[in-house]
Amino acid sequence: MSLQSMTGCGQGQAVQGGLKVEVELHSVNRKQLDLQIHMPKRLAALESRIKTNLHNVLLRGRISAEISVDGSSSSAPIVHVDEKLAGSYVQILKRLSKELKICDDVSSKDLLALPGVLKYADPTEDVEKVWPPLDKALQTALRMLTRMRSQEGKELQKDLAKRINLLETYRNEIKKRAPQVVQHYRNELLLRLKKTGLSISLDDERLLRELAYFADRSDIAEELTRLKSHIKQFRQIMRSTEAAGRSLDFLIQEFLREINTIASKASDAHITKYVVAFKSELERIREQAQNIE
Repeated sequence: MSLQSMTGCGQGQAVQGGLKVEVELHSVNRKQLDLQIHMPKRLAALESRIKTNLHNVLLRGRISAEISVDGSSSSAPIVHVDEKLAGSYVQILKRLSKELKICDDVSSKDLLALPGVLKYADPTEDVEKVWPPLDKALQTALRMLTRMRSQEGKELQKDLAKRINLLETYRNEIKKRAPQVVQHYRNELLLRLKKTGLSISLDDERLLRELAYFADRSDIAEELTRLKSHIKQFRQIMRSTEAAGRSLDFLIQEFLREINTIASKASDAHITKYVVAFKSELERIREQAQNIE
């Protein structure tokens, strides 16, 4: 199974019962699954079902869902007259007319125009009639999204395979050089001593002690072994049927830990060159891995 990317988009449409439902899904990388649902407020009762469907298919990424519904499954609009409030208005108007000695000529039209007398309630949407076409459109959009994420995942896998091969090459070059580091240090040390005019025997205890200390301090055998193991694990994860993103993130941190240790222990220009190349390639891998589910 190939890796799955976290970026992609999908669209779905369904027509049923006089309703036309359109769903658009857009996905970008995110460490966790972050669902953003945008749809008419009257359909809010369906949000949990939509999120459940998305959770069943997607593991990571920021998913934005845009849902539109044309047509209506709503009941008739509800109009309500607050008769008690209207009666209060009438009593007040009559009293004012009498006190101010003005004509009491308020019509029913005038009365209905007063604040709060006429109330209008939005029709309620029959969400159960909306759900079948919405679900159908959502499934179509999901299939398109996962297909695109899979296609991009294959390209990411090809790229990462090439880059992990480069890491292996750099690791092998460091391993080749490692046995020569102590000998190189020995020659440099003797040369510096000679330039200072000091005469020292090759079997001098102080020289042997210094070389032993340097050999122990610069030993990178364990780090090289762990790098080899990490490279093997990286390839296994890329071939796994499970979601790989989090595991690859963890391995990349382990790669960085080992190569930094090698850089600090091996005081050698040749090794440093490959350490720099290794870290540069590892950064490119890290950027690519951030898009993997």
